[in-house]
Amino acid sequence: HPPAVDARRALPGFVVLTDVDPRIHTDIRYATAHNFVGRPIAGYPEPLCLLTRQAAEALRRVQDAALAGGHSLKVYDCYRPRPAVDDFVAWSKRPGEQQTKAEFYPDVAKDRLFAEGYVGAPTAHSRGSAVDLTLVDEPAASQSPYRPGQPLVACTRPHGQRFADNSIDMGTGFDCFDPRAHTADPRITGAARDNRQMLRRLMTGAGFVNYDREWWHYSLRDEPYPDTFFAAPVARSSVG
Repeated sequence: HPPAVDARRALPGFVVLTDVDPRIHTDIRYATAHNFVGRPIAGYPEPLCLLTRQAAEALRRVQDAALAGGHSLKVYDCYRPRPAVDDFVAWSKRPGEQQTKAEFYPDVAKDRLFAEGYVGAPTAHSRGSAVDLTLVDEPAASQSPYRPGQPLVACTRPHGQRFADNSIDMGTGFDCFDPRAHTADPRITGAARDNRQMLRRLMTGAGFVNYDREWWHYSLRDEPYPDTFFAAPVARSSVG
């Protein structure tokens, strides 16, 4: 059955994450040019993390536990509207647009990204209770801004060589379309493996479930809209 798309302009029961917990850092990549498409994505007029209230309050509990260990959460993506997913699908059908391949999918052919599960439609993000995130040391180190046109470095390179994200070492960068981004990939060892396991412990302890092909992706187990995919834009006006 096709997914039920809620086309209302408002998102019922959604909140802005930083209103619930301003301690959580945000780096909403799809509102910027620093993502696997290489430009801001449709449906992201504002760089905000929108989530169902249940998911946001669960993340607040995760943040409490993370801070107790000297870390903080940083979110890359939260609610993702259906127009953004449609934008990804349309992009996947344009083989000439590969300006970010060297960073985000250096060893995977673009025409294999959907088939191998790195990009999907529909996505749990459109239900409002899924989040892409990492951990940073607290206090967080500064992060150099991405400059369009700067030399790209593969997301699979060592922590000190790839994009200078202030995340602790997770073995790959965010949105790295490579088997090494699988949460339990055996090539990821040492501190990076321990950091992935720490993030998973923190998240599962608050009721989230990891997508095993992406160390950064978690969905709330008891999400309030398990069958509804929303289309309203990522904007404060969408939450009322």
